[in-house]
Amino acid sequence: MSTVKRPYQGEQKGPAVTESRLAVALMLADLRAGQLLDGAFERRTQPLDARDRRWVQELVWGMLRTRGRFDAILAERVRGGIAKIDVDLADLLRVGAYQLLNMGSVPPYAAIAQTVQLAKQRHGIGASKLANAVLRRIDRERDTIEPPVPADTLEALAQQYSHPRWVVQRWTERWGLEETRALLDANNAPANIVVRPYGVVREQLEAMLHGSGVETHDVPRVADSLRLGSGVALTELGAFKQGALYVQDPAATLVVQYADIPEGSVVADLCAAPGSKALELSRRASLVLAADRNMARVDKMMQGFGRLDADKLQVFVADALHPAITPVDVVLIDVPCTGTGTFRRHPDARWRLQVSDFAVLGALQKKILRAAATVVKPGGLLVYSTCSLELEENDDQIRSFLAEHPQFTLEAPSPGVVADDVLDNGCLRVLPHHHGFDGAFAARMRRAA
Repeated sequence: MSTVKRPYQGEQKGPAVTESRLAVALMLADLRAGQLLDGAFERRTQPLDARDRRWVQELVWGMLRTRGRFDAILAERVRGGIAKIDVDLADLLRVGAYQLLNMGSVPPYAAIAQTVQLAKQRHGIGASKLANAVLRRIDRERDTIEPPVPADTLEALAQQYSHPRWVVQRWTERWGLEETRALLDANNAPANIVVRPYGVVREQLEAMLHGSGVETHDVPRVADSLRLGSGVALTELGAFKQGALYVQDPAATLVVQYADIPEGSVVADLCAAPGSKALELSRRASLVLAADRNMARVDKMMQGFGRLDADKLQVFVADALHPAITPVDVVLIDVPCTGTGTFRRHPDARWRLQVSDFAVLGALQKKILRAAATVVKPGGLLVYSTCSLELEENDDQIRSFLAEHPQFTLEAPSPGVVADDVLDNGCLRVLPHHHGFDGAFAARMRRAA
């Protein structure tokens, strides 16, 4: 199956494809090319207004969270199965079917006609006829449609909750069937927008948001954070434009709170982008060195800090494998990982993940840990964190590092710094189905004086 697209050159008839749906098609092509969902969304929806951006987000994130179920529905209605057709056409059928069955705001005729026209433009008349037949059948059967349930329990879970079967099997072997089911369910719940005040106290930020008509809610375990109501155009808010807030999932806030850095410390955040942990660290640090190896990510981080008029932060491009700094009081490494704790926020990640990623990323994590240890002052702290749920990337890495570096010891934060239910043998462990946040892990290690 070729993934190279040659636009159909024949006469174009039918309704014009909306800019929103064209953006969806281009985003899905970006994902197949290996790009990340957030970046593809920002790039492809830039010309759209806030309402259309929200519509695109609802459609793409929703389809990715339910792709397994829709593949089972389509498999019964595409001759030879969905795996036999072009991958781009398969994605168009998925978003067309999602609009029909899951988006009540979209009239069925629009979902069908627009998908058919997209298929015609991108693949020709034959593809458009296929799309028309499949989607019309789904529309006719909408009240009774339900994919057959696989006999295999793990396959049935994978289909029901739209996760790769091998991931479901891996989690079931670790946690058991019912806890895995709870995790899969949590991964399919839309992620909340949670913000932190900056330059103002929580009460001031809350008043600013209420003045803009935004509903806010307290966040358990994380003081000062505010969960926003649904449907908020964040970048349009006065509080956002005035630099009075930044977005941070509570799991990331807990990582920094768990680090429990001494007041006035000099801190190096060696994998800092997009920068929210560096901002959180700057509340107690005298200086935060925020580094990332990717120039584009550093530029975006600087723009974010500039919007907040943030001080006590120095941003620069640097590779965490070769930290070009003198030893500092605290080093945080939020290492590249599989991101299995963020599947609700990044539903594309579950479909991109491969078994080989654990070995590749595990080797990189080990190298970054070793390099970061060289720039921790005697008596200083090394904080390792991931947004992964996997033992290979978390507990196993720490166990191996401590065995090779006897000058470091695992040290829990001071009592009461974080809630007891996110601590596990001195480490931070946040689980989406237990705590309602993204998944996260952190280990706080003290270097001998």
